[in-house]
Amino acid sequence: MTLRAILLHLRLPFSLFLLPVFWFALSQSVPPDLERSLLIAFILHFLLYPASNAYNSFFDKDEESIGVLENPPPVDQSLHYVAWGLDILALLLGMLVGWPFALYLLIYGLISKAYSHDRIRLKKYPVWSWLIVSSFQGGFTYLMTLQAINNVPLDQLFTNKTLLASSLCTLNVMAMYPVTQIYQHAEDARRGDLTLSRLLGIQGTFLCTFLVFSCSLLGFYIYFEGRSPFYLLLAFVLPAIIFFSLWFLRVRQDSTRADFRSAMRMTILSCIGLNGFFLTLLLMK
Repeated sequence: MTLRAILLHLRLPFSLFLLPVFWFALSQSVPPDLERSLLIAFILHFLLYPASNAYNSFFDKDEESIGVLENPPPVDQSLHYVAWGLDILALLLGMLVGWPFALYLLIYGLISKAYSHDRIRLKKYPVWSWLIVSSFQGGFTYLMTLQAINNVPLDQLFTNKTLLASSLCTLNVMAMYPVTQIYQHAEDARRGDLTLSRLLGIQGTFLCTFLVFSCSLLGFYIYFEGRSPFYLLLAFVLPAIIFFSLWFLRVRQDSTRADFRSAMRMTILSCIGLNGFFLTLLLMK
Protein backbone atom coordinates (compact mmCIF):
# COMPACT_ATOMS: atom_id res chain seq x y z
CA MET A 1 0.00 0.00 0.00
CA THR A 2 1.12 3.55 -0.61
CA LEU A 3 1.61 5.96 2.27
CA ARG A 4 -1.37 7.97 1.02
CA ALA A 5 -3.63 4.88 1.06
CA ILE A 6 -2.53 4.02 4.61
CA LEU A 7 -3.17 7.57 5.80
CA LEU A 8 -6.62 7.47 4.23
CA HIS A 9 -7.48 4.27 6.10
CA LEU A 10 -6.34 5.77 9.41
CA ARG A 11 -9.31 8.13 8.91
CA LEU A 12 -7.88 10.86 11.13
CA PRO A 13 -10.88 13.20 10.53
CA PHE A 14 -13.17 10.41 11.78
CA SER A 15 -11.04 10.10 14.91
CA LEU A 16 -11.52 13.81 15.55
CA PHE A 17 -15.30 13.24 15.70
CA LEU A 18 -14.65 11.77 19.15
CA LEU A 19 -12.93 14.94 20.39
CA PRO A 20 -16.06 16.16 22.24
CA VAL A 21 -15.51 13.41 24.84
CA PHE A 22 -12.00 14.75 25.50
CA TRP A 23 -13.14 18.40 25.64
CA PHE A 24 -15.97 17.46 28.01
CA ALA A 25 -13.56 15.68 30.36
CA LEU A 26 -11.13 18.59 30.17
CA SER A 27 -13.87 21.13 30.90
CA GLN A 28 -14.90 19.19 34.03
CA SER A 29 -11.34 18.97 35.36
CA VAL A 30 -9.44 21.05 37.86
CA PRO A 31 -6.90 23.37 36.15
CA PRO A 32 -5.06 20.67 34.15
CA ASP A 33 -1.41 20.16 33.33
CA LEU A 34 -1.15 21.34 29.71
CA GLU A 35 1.60 18.93 28.61
CA ARG A 36 -0.16 15.96 30.21
CA SER A 37 -3.48 16.89 28.57
CA LEU A 38 -1.86 17.30 25.13
CA LEU A 39 -0.16 13.91 25.46
CA ILE A 40 -3.49 12.26 26.33
CA ALA A 41 -5.21 13.93 23.36
CA PHE A 42 -2.40 12.84 21.02
CA ILE A 43 -2.51 9.22 22.22
CA LEU A 44 -6.28 9.01 21.82
CA HIS A 45 -6.84 10.85 18.56
CA PHE A 46 -3.65 10.20 16.62
CA LEU A 47 -2.74 6.69 17.80
CA LEU A 48 -5.55 4.71 19.47
CA TYR A 49 -8.50 5.70 17.27
CA PRO A 50 -6.58 5.62 13.96
CA ALA A 51 -5.24 2.17 14.90
CA SER A 52 -8.82 1.02 15.44
CA ASN A 53 -9.88 2.52 12.10
CA ALA A 54 -6.99 0.84 10.26
CA TYR A 55 -7.70 -2.52 11.89
CA ASN A 56 -11.38 -2.23 10.94
CA SER A 57 -10.48 -1.36 7.33
CA PHE A 58 -8.05 -4.29 7.08
CA PHE A 59 -10.65 -6.88 8.06
CA ASP A 60 -13.63 -5.30 6.33
CA LYS A 61 -11.84 -4.64 3.01
CA ASP A 62 -14.61 -2.25 2.09
CA GLU A 63 -15.24 -1.52 -1.57
CA GLU A 64 -17.94 1.10 -0.99
CA SER A 65 -18.14 4.21 1.23
CA ILE A 66 -17.04 3.76 4.84
CA GLY A 67 -16.38 6.25 7.63
CA VAL A 68 -15.08 9.42 6.00
CA LEU A 69 -13.91 7.53 2.89
CA GLU A 70 -16.23 7.76 -0.07
CA ASN A 71 -13.96 5.52 -2.20
CA PRO A 72 -11.68 3.46 0.11
CA PRO A 73 -8.45 2.21 -1.52
CA PRO A 74 -7.63 -1.54 -1.47
CA VAL A 75 -5.84 -2.83 1.62
CA ASP A 76 -3.03 -5.32 2.22
CA GLN A 77 -1.02 -6.73 5.13
CA SER A 78 0.95 -3.50 5.60
CA LEU A 79 -2.17 -1.81 6.99
CA HIS A 80 -2.42 -4.58 9.59
CA TYR A 81 1.16 -3.89 10.70
CA VAL A 82 0.50 -0.17 10.92
CA ALA A 83 -2.55 -0.76 13.12
CA TRP A 84 -0.54 -2.91 15.53
CA GLY A 85 2.35 -0.45 15.51
CA LEU A 86 0.08 2.45 16.47
CA ASP A 87 -1.51 0.37 19.24
CA ILE A 88 1.88 -0.55 20.70
CA LEU A 89 3.10 3.07 20.54
CA ALA A 90 -0.11 4.19 22.26
CA LEU A 91 0.51 1.71 25.10
CA LEU A 92 4.13 2.79 25.54
CA LEU A 93 3.21 6.47 25.70
CA GLY A 94 0.21 5.62 27.87
CA MET A 95 2.54 4.27 30.54
CA LEU A 96 3.99 7.78 30.83
CA VAL A 97 0.51 8.98 31.79
CA GLY A 98 -0.16 6.15 34.26
CA TRP A 99 -1.00 2.47 34.47
CA PRO A 100 -4.83 2.99 34.64
CA PHE A 101 -4.72 4.91 31.36
CA ALA A 102 -2.45 2.30 29.76
CA LEU A 103 -4.86 -0.44 30.91
CA TYR A 104 -7.74 1.49 29.34
CA LEU A 105 -5.80 1.72 26.05
CA LEU A 106 -5.18 -2.03 26.12
CA ILE A 107 -8.85 -2.85 26.78
CA TYR A 108 -10.07 -0.41 24.13
CA GLY A 109 -7.65 -1.87 21.60
CA LEU A 110 -8.80 -5.42 22.31
CA ILE A 111 -12.47 -4.45 22.01
CA SER A 112 -11.87 -2.67 18.70
CA LYS A 113 -10.15 -5.80 17.36
CA ALA A 114 -12.99 -8.04 18.54
CA TYR A 115 -15.37 -5.67 16.73
CA SER A 116 -13.74 -6.32 13.35
CA HIS A 117 -11.89 -9.65 13.56
CA ASP A 118 -13.49 -12.30 11.35
CA ARG A 119 -13.38 -14.95 14.12
CA ILE A 120 -15.24 -12.83 16.68
CA ARG A 121 -16.73 -9.92 14.75
CA LEU A 122 -18.90 -8.12 17.28
CA LYS A 123 -19.98 -6.01 14.33
CA LYS A 124 -22.38 -8.72 13.18
CA TYR A 125 -24.37 -8.53 16.45
CA PRO A 126 -26.42 -5.34 15.96
CA VAL A 127 -27.55 -4.51 19.49
CA TRP A 128 -24.46 -5.75 21.33
CA SER A 129 -22.06 -3.92 19.00
CA TRP A 130 -24.11 -0.72 19.39
CA LEU A 131 -24.00 -0.92 23.18
CA ILE A 132 -20.36 -1.96 23.41
CA VAL A 133 -18.97 0.58 20.92
CA SER A 134 -21.02 3.41 22.43
CA SER A 135 -20.00 2.52 25.97
CA PHE A 136 -16.30 2.35 25.17
CA GLN A 137 -16.09 5.32 22.79
CA GLY A 138 -18.35 7.33 25.07
CA GLY A 139 -18.63 6.69 28.80
CA PHE A 140 -15.55 4.54 29.37
CA THR A 141 -13.36 6.96 27.43
CA TYR A 142 -14.77 9.92 29.36
CA LEU A 143 -14.04 8.32 32.74
CA MET A 144 -10.51 7.26 31.85
CA THR A 145 -9.71 10.60 30.20
CA LEU A 146 -10.94 12.39 33.32
CA GLN A 147 -8.84 10.08 35.48
CA ALA A 148 -5.76 10.54 33.32
CA ILE A 149 -6.01 14.35 33.12
CA ASN A 150 -6.47 14.75 36.87
CA ASN A 151 -4.40 11.71 37.92
CA VAL A 152 -7.00 10.74 40.51
CA PRO A 153 -7.28 7.29 42.17
CA LEU A 154 -9.84 5.04 40.52
CA ASP A 155 -11.90 4.73 43.72
CA GLN A 156 -12.46 8.51 43.67
CA LEU A 157 -13.61 8.55 40.06
CA PHE A 158 -17.08 7.04 40.37
CA THR A 159 -19.20 9.86 41.76
CA ASN A 160 -22.82 10.47 40.75
CA LYS A 161 -21.81 13.47 38.63
CA THR A 162 -19.03 11.71 36.75
CA LEU A 163 -21.21 8.67 36.11
CA LEU A 164 -23.97 10.91 34.74
CA ALA A 165 -21.47 12.71 32.49
CA SER A 166 -20.08 9.40 31.24
CA SER A 167 -23.63 8.17 30.52
CA LEU A 168 -24.27 11.29 28.45
CA CYS A 169 -21.14 10.61 26.40
CA THR A 170 -22.40 7.08 25.78
CA LEU A 171 -25.82 8.38 24.71
CA ASN A 172 -24.24 10.82 22.25
CA VAL A 173 -22.33 8.01 20.55
CA MET A 174 -25.42 5.77 20.65
CA ALA A 175 -27.36 8.49 18.82
CA MET A 176 -24.80 8.94 16.03
CA TYR A 177 -23.68 5.31 15.64
CA PRO A 178 -26.68 4.09 13.56
CA VAL A 179 -26.46 7.16 11.29
CA THR A 180 -22.90 6.19 10.31
CA GLN A 181 -24.26 2.83 9.11
CA ILE A 182 -27.32 4.06 7.23
CA TYR A 183 -25.66 4.22 3.80
CA GLN A 184 -23.79 0.90 4.18
CA HIS A 185 -26.73 -1.53 4.05
CA ALA A 186 -25.69 -3.08 0.72
CA GLU A 187 -22.04 -3.40 1.74
CA ASP A 188 -22.95 -4.89 5.13
CA ALA A 189 -25.39 -7.33 3.51
CA ARG A 190 -22.63 -8.47 1.12
CA ARG A 191 -20.43 -9.38 4.12
CA GLY A 192 -23.32 -10.87 6.10
CA ASP A 193 -23.20 -8.21 8.85
CA LEU A 194 -26.56 -7.37 10.39
CA THR A 195 -25.79 -3.91 11.73
CA LEU A 196 -28.21 -1.99 13.91
CA SER A 197 -29.17 0.29 11.03
CA ARG A 198 -29.93 -2.71 8.79
CA LEU A 199 -31.97 -4.24 11.63
CA LEU A 200 -33.98 -1.07 12.19
CA GLY A 201 -34.34 -0.06 8.56
CA ILE A 202 -33.78 3.45 7.27
CA GLN A 203 -36.73 5.13 8.99
CA GLY A 204 -36.13 3.10 12.15
CA THR A 205 -32.55 4.40 12.19
CA PHE A 206 -33.81 7.99 12.16
CA LEU A 207 -36.29 7.24 14.93
CA CYS A 208 -33.61 5.56 17.05
CA THR A 209 -31.27 8.56 16.68
CA PHE A 210 -34.07 10.98 17.54
CA LEU A 211 -35.10 9.09 20.70
CA VAL A 212 -31.56 8.55 22.02
CA PHE A 213 -30.47 12.13 21.33
CA SER A 214 -33.61 13.39 23.08
CA CYS A 215 -32.61 11.32 26.13
CA SER A 216 -29.15 12.85 25.90
CA LEU A 217 -30.56 16.40 25.90
CA LEU A 218 -32.73 15.58 28.91
CA GLY A 219 -29.66 14.21 30.67
CA PHE A 220 -27.69 17.39 29.94
CA TYR A 221 -30.57 19.44 31.34
CA ILE A 222 -30.28 17.46 34.58
CA TYR A 223 -26.48 17.61 34.56
CA PHE A 224 -26.40 21.40 34.19
CA GLU A 225 -29.39 21.75 36.53
CA GLY A 226 -31.37 23.69 33.93
CA ARG A 227 -28.87 26.55 33.92
CA SER A 228 -27.42 28.58 31.06
CA PRO A 229 -24.88 25.95 29.81
CA PHE A 230 -27.78 23.73 28.77
CA TYR A 231 -29.31 26.46 26.59
CA LEU A 232 -25.88 27.19 25.15
CA LEU A 233 -25.69 23.50 24.20
CA LEU A 234 -29.06 23.76 22.43
CA ALA A 235 -27.80 26.74 20.43
CA PHE A 236 -24.69 24.86 19.31
CA VAL A 237 -26.50 21.68 18.23
CA LEU A 238 -29.48 23.47 16.62
CA PRO A 239 -27.94 23.40 13.08
CA ALA A 240 -27.49 19.63 13.35
CA ILE A 241 -31.07 19.19 14.60
CA ILE A 242 -32.44 21.26 11.70
CA PHE A 243 -30.38 19.33 9.13
CA PHE A 244 -31.44 16.00 10.66
CA SER A 245 -35.12 16.96 10.46
CA LEU A 246 -34.91 18.15 6.85
CA TRP A 247 -32.85 15.11 5.87
CA PHE A 248 -35.45 12.79 7.39
CA LEU A 249 -38.22 14.48 5.39
CA ARG A 250 -36.20 14.03 2.17
CA VAL A 251 -35.49 10.37 2.97
CA ARG A 252 -39.18 9.67 3.61
CA GLN A 253 -39.85 10.77 0.03
CA ASP A 254 -36.80 9.07 -1.47
CA SER A 255 -34.88 6.41 0.49
CA THR A 256 -31.80 6.84 -1.74
CA ARG A 257 -31.22 10.18 0.01
CA ALA A 258 -29.92 8.18 2.97
CA ASP A 259 -26.50 8.38 1.35
CA PHE A 260 -22.86 8.78 2.34
CA ARG A 261 -22.61 12.53 1.82
CA SER A 262 -25.74 13.34 3.81
CA ALA A 263 -24.60 11.09 6.68
CA MET A 264 -21.20 12.81 6.69
CA ARG A 265 -22.81 16.27 6.72
CA MET A 266 -24.96 15.18 9.66
CA THR A 267 -21.94 13.80 11.51
CA ILE A 268 -19.82 16.89 10.80
CA LEU A 269 -22.55 19.30 11.94
CA SER A 270 -23.05 17.33 15.14
CA CYS A 271 -19.28 17.18 15.73
CA ILE A 272 -18.83 20.91 15.15
CA GLY A 273 -21.71 21.72 17.49
CA LEU A 274 -20.51 19.52 20.35
CA ASN A 275 -16.87 20.54 19.94
CA GLY A 276 -17.89 24.20 19.90
CA PHE A 277 -20.02 23.82 23.00
CA PHE A 278 -17.46 21.97 25.12
CA LEU A 279 -14.65 24.30 24.03
CA THR A 280 -16.81 27.27 24.99
CA LEU A 281 -17.61 25.59 28.31
CA LEU A 282 -13.88 25.08 28.86
CA LEU A 283 -13.07 28.73 28.06
CA MET A 284 -15.90 29.97 30.29
CA LYS A 285 -14.56 27.90 33.15
